[in-house]
Amino acid sequence: MPENKWVTENVAETGTEPPRKSAKTGRVVKAVLFVAVLAVAAGWVIVDGIGSRVRASAAVKRETLDLSIPTVAVIHARAGAPLDEVVLPGSIQAVMDAPIYARSSGYVRKWYFDIGAHVKAGQVLAEIDAPELDQQVLQSRGSVQQAQAAVEQSQAALEQGKANLGIAKLTASRWGELAAGGVVSRQDNDQYQAQYQAQLANVQALEKAVSAARSNVAALQANLGGLQDLQRYEMVKAPFDGVITARNTDVGALINAGNGGIAQELFHMAVNARLRVFVNVPQVYSQSAAPGVPAYLTLPEVPGRKFPSRVARTAEAMDPNTRTLLTEFDLDNPGDVLKPGAFVEVHLKLASRATALIVPVTALIFRSKGLQVSVVREGPDGPTAEVVPITQGRDYGTEVEVTYGITPADSVIVNPPDSLTSGMRVRVASGQGAPK
Repeated sequence: MPENKWVTENVAETGTEPPRKSAKTGRVVKAVLFVAVLAVAAGWVIVDGIGSRVRASAAVKRETLDLSIPTVAVIHARAGAPLDEVVLPGSIQAVMDAPIYARSSGYVRKWYFDIGAHVKAGQVLAEIDAPELDQQVLQSRGSVQQAQAAVEQSQAALEQGKANLGIAKLTASRWGELAAGGVVSRQDNDQYQAQYQAQLANVQALEKAVSAARSNVAALQANLGGLQDLQRYEMVKAPFDGVITARNTDVGALINAGNGGIAQELFHMAVNARLRVFVNVPQVYSQSAAPGVPAYLTLPEVPGRKFPSRVARTAEAMDPNTRTLLTEFDLDNPGDVLKPGAFVEVHLKLASRATALIVPVTALIFRSKGLQVSVVREGPDGPTAEVVPITQGRDYGTEVEVTYGITPADSVIVNPPDSLTSGMRVRVASGQGAPK
């Protein structure tokens, strides 16, 4: 029997579809469900991967921002001793100090004192052989003598002229009387009157010649005096009582007059009996460095000894480069214990008592705006750094005094990084507490 016919008859008898068509539909449904499950799984994998990457990127960003915040160590400045005095470096100078130069050119014939010798004012330090100057003195002296002889000659001519003037005057007077009486002619009288006037003019000229000759003598005598003064400088003498601190010449050395040339200084002298010390007082202490304020000096080579002194004078103006006040101290030097040019420490007594804070030198920041430190402040987003200027007091080597700029409550950053600026967030190292 044909298949179609069998199916038709089977459906007519049973009323159902053949079982082969139902199995095919089930397989299609299962395939669709399987594809849907795979799609959902793939979507979940993709979504989960993207979310993981987003979360990882956010975590890296947070970690990067967190690592960019520097971790700093902080300390609180401790109070130093009351500032009843300040110690400043000073330089000793002699109250009188002068280089000795030759005033006459020539060769050193002899010198009498070496370094360390104590001399009195007017003592001869060296002799200079100046033959050219000696010859100039002799020539000038001869010129003076010649001029004096010319004065005497002019004076003799003047005396002779005065005598001739007297005779001419007498003769003119007599001829005038004779002419008035009609005894002689007027022509003869006029001739004698003219001779009198000529003798009068001659005497006036001779007087001027005598005056000029005397002026010439005075000029030549002044020139001679100047040369003689230079000749006296052939003896180099001490200008004041003091000690020879340098001798820069020797026998036979060629000397130029004055202080020209190289190494022409013959000697150097100083007065050691009284000294002066110059100190640059910082601006913060300048008000206390008034004349009369007591102080004392100490030297490393004389431990335990104090040399009393007082402020003698100040410059009355601050140095704009260093912001310091130049101050001078005067003191006596019995026994020549102190030496000019030496370094000393000046202990200056202050009028007021102020308290300084002490911080380690590792907290200092050296920038173009001056000396600074960085402190930690509590900001809205957490601790932040603030760079503040300070005024330094005494330097103890590893620590320094700060007289202005911070308070004991400030958390001062130690070893601040070079990139640290005001407003930058910072993290305080654990165990040090939060800033106040």
